[in-house]
Amino acid sequence: MTSIKGIAASNGIAIAKAYRMEAPDLSFDKKEIESPEQEVERFQSALATSKNELEKIKDHALKTLGEEKAEIFSAHLLVLSDPELIQPIEDKIKTENVNAEAALNETANMFIDLFKNMDNEYMRERAADIQDVTKRVMAHLLNVTFPDPALIDEEVVIIAEDLTPSDTAQLNKQFVKGFTTDIGGRTSHSAIMARSLEIPAVVGTKEVTATINKDDMVIVDGIAGEVIVHPTDEQIEEYKGKQAQYEEKKQEWAKLKDEPTVTADDKHVELVANIGTPDDVDGVINNGGEGVGLYRTEFLYMGKNQLPTEEEQFEAYKAVLEGVGSDKPVVVRTLDIGGDKELDYLDLPDEMNPFLGFRAIRLCLERDDIFRTQLRALLRASVYGNLKIMFPMIATLGEFRQAKAILLEEKEKLQNEGTEVSEAIEVGMMVEIPATAVIAKQFAKEVDFFSIGTNDLIQYTMAADRMNERVSYLYQPYNPAILNLINNVIEAAHAEGKWAGMCGEMAGDEIAIPILLGLGLDEFSMSATSILPARTQILSLSQEEMTSYKEEILSMDTAEDVVEFVKSKTGQK
Repeated sequence: MTSIKGIAASNGIAIAKAYRMEAPDLSFDKKEIESPEQEVERFQSALATSKNELEKIKDHALKTLGEEKAEIFSAHLLVLSDPELIQPIEDKIKTENVNAEAALNETANMFIDLFKNMDNEYMRERAADIQDVTKRVMAHLLNVTFPDPALIDEEVVIIAEDLTPSDTAQLNKQFVKGFTTDIGGRTSHSAIMARSLEIPAVVGTKEVTATINKDDMVIVDGIAGEVIVHPTDEQIEEYKGKQAQYEEKKQEWAKLKDEPTVTADDKHVELVANIGTPDDVDGVINNGGEGVGLYRTEFLYMGKNQLPTEEEQFEAYKAVLEGVGSDKPVVVRTLDIGGDKELDYLDLPDEMNPFLGFRAIRLCLERDDIFRTQLRALLRASVYGNLKIMFPMIATLGEFRQAKAILLEEKEKLQNEGTEVSEAIEVGMMVEIPATAVIAKQFAKEVDFFSIGTNDLIQYTMAADRMNERVSYLYQPYNPAILNLINNVIEAAHAEGKWAGMCGEMAGDEIAIPILLGLGLDEFSMSATSILPARTQILSLSQEEMTSYKEEILSMDTAEDVVEFVKSKTGQK
């Protein structure tokens, strides 16, 4: 038995055998061959196997992810059936007497370079298709495993260095019982997606890929942040008991599903959910969410080979608004690409520090063709519910004004075209940058609301990358510097009669919730699975009492002092 410590990223306990998800080694030597005919047959066999896999993935995606995401794999199948690609590979094998790996690699790279340099955006996007499918064929030529999370059809725990958001989006919780990674933190996107999917996860372990082999029995304790490899029979029984206890607790929370979120002294606050796709709406409803506090629209753009159309976006936004209900708020964040969220088809330049670079509103203001398409789709959908739009990564008033001006231009265009647009849309912004929090008074005069994005606000204030487990000790939500910035934003909003929410993971944190109540936060937005535990906690807290501790907490020296104080006042262990 081996015990590995990590960061508890998503609650729950998983017990299953290990499935290693790792990029295969596709290196090879170029060789001269004796029988070109046999080599062509070997290539055709790898091609056929790849097509069969893609057909299965496409069918699975159609059932679980919908027609839009399944179309990606239709495009990949077309590439593998294209004689313009396949014939030159076979010709190269026959005329140059080279092995299939070399013929595939050289031909594919020629086409990838050709397509990447074309002026037509659609044709440039085909380069990514060719790259993806030829890697799959190469893996079969080399007889190495190509990981496909969408094809997992037995109960497993995924072991990986890291999982991309699109990897995590493909996980089927029926079979993927949990996952654990070497890197990442509680606010990494794979962790956030795990909570949305209700899959137990432990991240930032540094060593699971070096320690755990395929088919090893593994326990992932997403509550304690521990991974147990080769557990004994007694440990398996012990953790099955813990699983049952956790399920009982969830049933207790479920009794509060339709109850309002009120404190012990009868003050109402709004508990809403963070979502990534329209499919997440069921989770919001099932967990008693009072709306959506953050719709991460970038997932509409990810896992694809091209930008989503206005119509595709409109249908997604409409589905969320209608699914949540016309009386409940839906706060939609405009495209936030950058940092650890990349789009291959945009071909953005590599940056030394992408988290501080060309991302979010900065990209949208420069590529306003992308931005305007999204805003038109949102405005068209606005009549189907209670839409609120917020702009991410705002650093200056000029950026907010420019973004809002573009929104108003598109609204006027739509109305001139005879398209109905809601007149009740609130327009706000995320507060993620310390400079914005410092001068929140100036912003509060022009915005309709603030939503504090603590995941980035904390890493920027503490100068500590939240994806780097080596500096994870500096990811301190309770640090007095962070709490004073949050207080500044809430006070600025209230002074102008505006509301302030929080959509970072801190909003669902049991130590932070009493503090945020005391600071006067109006809206708490979190993973849907955190809503009922948070509601249970808030019911037991007096906002008046928490407010009485405000000045004392804000003047404390360290995060540790704050934690000890809150625990002493709320009876937390």
